[in-house]
Amino acid sequence: MAQLQTNTHDVLLRNAELLTGKVALLGVSEPALLAHCPQPGLAMSEHAGVYEQLCQHANWQACFGYQCNDQDAGSFDTLVIFLPKARAELELRLAMARYLGREGVSLVLVGEKKEGIAGAVKHFTAMVADALKVDSARHCQVWTGTNHQPLSRFDLTDWLRWTQVSCAGVNLEVAGLPGVFSEGELDAGTRMLLETLEQTPLKADKVLDFACGAGVIGSWLQGYRRDQGLAQGVVDGVDVQAQAVACARETYARAGAEGQIYASDGLAGIQGRWPAVVTNPPFHSGVKTDTSMTEQFLREVAAHLAPRGEVRLVANSFLPYESVIQRFIGPVEKLAQDRRFTVYRAFNRAIR
Repeated sequence: MAQLQTNTHDVLLRNAELLTGKVALLGVSEPALLAHCPQPGLAMSEHAGVYEQLCQHANWQACFGYQCNDQDAGSFDTLVIFLPKARAELELRLAMARYLGREGVSLVLVGEKKEGIAGAVKHFTAMVADALKVDSARHCQVWTGTNHQPLSRFDLTDWLRWTQVSCAGVNLEVAGLPGVFSEGELDAGTRMLLETLEQTPLKADKVLDFACGAGVIGSWLQGYRRDQGLAQGVVDGVDVQAQAVACARETYARAGAEGQIYASDGLAGIQGRWPAVVTNPPFHSGVKTDTSMTEQFLREVAAHLAPRGEVRLVANSFLPYESVIQRFIGPVEKLAQDRRFTVYRAFNRAIR
C-alpha cells in the first residue's frame, strides 16, 4: 500500500482492519486517503480547499465542517476522529462522532505526539470506558473504544459562544466556536489594525476582509462608519475554515453588517474586485510558523483590487512581508508598529 504524506492518515491505513462497515472520517487533511479505504463513506474536513477535493471522490459523502444532516444520525459503524490542531475542537469532533455513530459501534482516535495526542487520550478514555491503544507508529497513536454514549442531537449553533469586544468606541458581540482564531477575545494585532482604520480611514465603501475569522473587522468597520454618520458600506469576508465562516455569518447577523462571507482556500474561489482589502492573516500551521498562505494572498490580491486599490495588513513584526508587498502590490507604508505587530498599507500600482 502506498505511504501517505500525513502521518496520522498513513498510520490509520496500517490498521485498515478497523475500518469496518459504514465509515465516517472526521478531520481529513489528505484527500488521497479516501482511495485507500476499503469502501466509501463520509469524509469531513473543516478546510475549504480539502473539502473541494473530497467532493471529487465519487461515492464518498463530503462534509464541510460540522454541519451534519439529520438523516446521518446513528448511521455509521466506524467513526474515525483525527486529532484537530486546536485542543478545544476535540470535544466538538467527538460529539459529532457520537451523533453519527449508533450505540455500540467503534470509535477510533488517531493523533500525533506533537499535536497533543497524550492529552487527547485522557479526554477519550474519560468518555470511552473500554478505550484501548492498538498502535503506535510514525510518532502517532491509534486508540479504539465503543460508542456507549451516542448523542441524539448535534447542532453547531449549540456550541456558539458570544463575546463582547470594544475598540475605539465601537462595541460588538462576536460569535465563537471551538477552533476559531482568538475565540473569546480581541487579539492585539486586530486591535492595532482597527485603530489605524479609525485614525486613517479607508477611502472605500466596498471592502474585502481576507481571512476574516469571526467577522470582527467587517462588523467593526461598518459599526464605526454608522457611528460617524456615514453609510456603513459593505464588507465581504473570506475564510478557509468552516467554523470561522459560520461565526462570521452569525456575527454579521447580530451586528446588522452587510456583506457576503465566502468559504475559500485563499482567493482562488473568489470573483470580483474591491477598492480595498484588509487582513489579519494567519501565520501558523499547527505549531509551526507558516507564511505561505499570506505570501500566496499577496501574489494574488492585485488581481482582486480596483485600480489604485488599497491593501491594509497587520502582521507580526518579525515576519518578512514588506518586500513581498512592495513586489506584488506597490510602495509600502507602515501605519503603526510596536515590538509585536506592524500595520502595512500599500496601493495597487496596476492601473487596469
